[in-house]
Amino acid sequence: MNCRKWLCLSMIVAAALLLSLPAGMAQSGAPAKAPATTSQTPPAKSQLVDLNSATKEQLDALPGIGKVYSQKIIDGRPYANKTQLVSKKILPQATYDKIKDLVIAKQPTKSSK
Repeated sequence: MNCRKWLCLSMIVAAALLLSLPAGMAQSGAPAKAPATTSQTPPAKSQLVDLNSATKEQLDALPGIGKVYSQKIIDGRPYANKTQLVSKKILPQATYDKIKDLVIAKQPTKSSK
């Protein structure tokens, strides 16, 4: 009977020690990896949305651009460069900053006669 008391007491002490350890020390194995971060690389030029020829749906899909802004972009065409979205007061600077790496303002090619 005396052995049972010592066994129970030692189990309680061991459990208390394990519970008092910090979470990192109680786990074995490699340390936890930090969450992966996504890089904000601009898309390839072939994937850029052309402000002068994009459909309303293509513009609407851009971050921060909804139905109202997409219509304002279409109404403000043509654009010599993409910064005219701000200078023509089509978009606020904060919204432009969200899409500046996703858009381009291509100029129509002139055909030679």
